Amino acid sequence: MKRLVAAVGVCLFASLPAQAESFITVLTGGTSGVYYPLGVALSNVYGKALPGAKVTAQATKASVENLNLLQAGRGEIGFTLGDSLGDAWKGNEEAGFKAKLEKLRTIAAIYPNYIQVVASKESGIKTLADLKGKRVSVGAPKSGTELNARAIFGAAGLAYKDFARTEYLPFGESVDLIKNRQLDATLISAGLGVAAIKDLSSSQEVTIVSIPADVVAKVGDPAFIPETVPANTYPGQTEAVATAAVRNLLVTHSGVSDDAAYAMTKTLFDNLDALAAAHVAAKQIKLDSGATQSPVPLHPGAIKFFKEKGLM
Repeated sequence: MKRLVAAVGVCLFASLPAQAESFITVLTGGTSGVYYPLGVALSNVYGKALPGAKVTAQATKASVENLNLLQAGRGEIGFTLGDSLGDAWKGNEEAGFKAKLEKLRTIAAIYPNYIQVVASKESGIKTLADLKGKRVSVGAPKSGTELNARAIFGAAGLAYKDFARTEYLPFGESVDLIKNRQLDATLISAGLGVAAIKDLSSSQEVTIVSIPADVVAKVGDPAFIPETVPANTYPGQTEAVATAAVRNLLVTHSGVSDDAAYAMTKTLFDNLDALAAAHVAAKQIKLDSGATQSPVPLHPGAIKFFKEKGLM
């Protein structure tokens, strides 16, 4: 069986140009998020199942950077949030896209990103309204997380100017500042069980701040859906917390051949156990929803795979 899989991989990549698609760069995110460990796991899976390809995982600033890199042909597959992908397809300059990224193509919808607002217990923050006058990190500038922060805080009637201080920092740096009492709260958009919140809640008491369903509805973007952070997701979090979620997707570009896109899609769904072993968020990747919920067309290679599975 292993020989058969290897042979299939060689056949699929044999026709690829030696200096082009025989290389697969997996664009991930920051090392303290979920994209990175899943991207490393995905690159390992591709490396084993597709021996005709040279595979690497690249740490990035996540969604917005990944989409711009894919448009420029500087990567073959990347992680992104659904709302960022919609902005890229429209060419929303305010979101970080100077023009419509028309080369983007979807491989699959994967797990949802949970928008998690975490505050130190001693800050006294219990609701979104309590963030007013506090020191808050909203994610790296124009990252998918920061775009989520704009949307959620705006729907809650808050603007960055309402905070005592606004920091634009990745997950790990935000958590470090909360630990050092230099920050009161941060918004993290990631899969459940993200390492940064686990790290913080293991070192001190925190509050996972509720994002009510009416606030989610006020965002006015169908990419945002009401969700729940289950009880005991993080140390000391004994009750379920209402929040918002946005679907994550794996995206490629039109310059990737149909055979390569088919191979990447098939190998992804054939190896979900390996991804789940890398991070619990991957347990929420389901084949039956892989062909849905994208603002960007599926790559023809992905369409071929989903049709074979009877999903299109």
